[in-house]
Amino acid sequence: MSGDSAPINLTNHFLIAMPSLEDALFGKSVVYVCEHSPRGALGLVINKPADIRMDALFGKVDLDLKRQDLSESPVFQGGPVQTERGFVLHEAIFAGDDKKDESLYASTMTIPGGLEMTTSKDVLEALASGAGPRRVLVSLGYSSWGEGQLESELGENSWLTVDADPEVIFGTPVEQRYDRALALLGLQAWMISSQVGHA
Repeated sequence: MSGDSAPINLTNHFLIAMPSLEDALFGKSVVYVCEHSPRGALGLVINKPADIRMDALFGKVDLDLKRQDLSESPVFQGGPVQTERGFVLHEAIFAGDDKKDESLYASTMTIPGGLEMTTSKDVLEALASGAGPRRVLVSLGYSSWGEGQLESELGENSWLTVDADPEVIFGTPVEQRYDRALALLGLQAWMISSQVGHA
């Protein structure tokens, strides 16, 4: 099919919900896209806290969290898929010079741009012991889109997209993350209404 544009790849981008997206979880959400390919996309909502804090979550998996900097941090609702599983978004930590590209943890997705998402318990054990990655976001569940689904939602003006900034994920208060993500586009919430059409 000639004339088709190249497929977009939104890995390491933010999806910022447009006001017209009135879903309970995705309304006013910012999603960090961990993986995007022709087969679909996977991401974590970074600005919707769940009703549980890190210390309580660690207690549920029989770990005593020794990292005081994390104990009162919220756990996030990463999305509607596998909500009983933990997903840890964190700065990349490598096993050592001899294995440059090998993550320290058993089950880790390396994301171009310097972050990793780990689903194995070893990262929680490292955090519990007082070690582990310095900057982390823990979510229950993740968001996923099937083949062509995210592209279709973008075509319907459901999302704005922008290159992800780790400062928004790890260095910004939760209630400011939506506005900070919009600011990466030079926008403020009042500027985008549900009536905005295609440029």
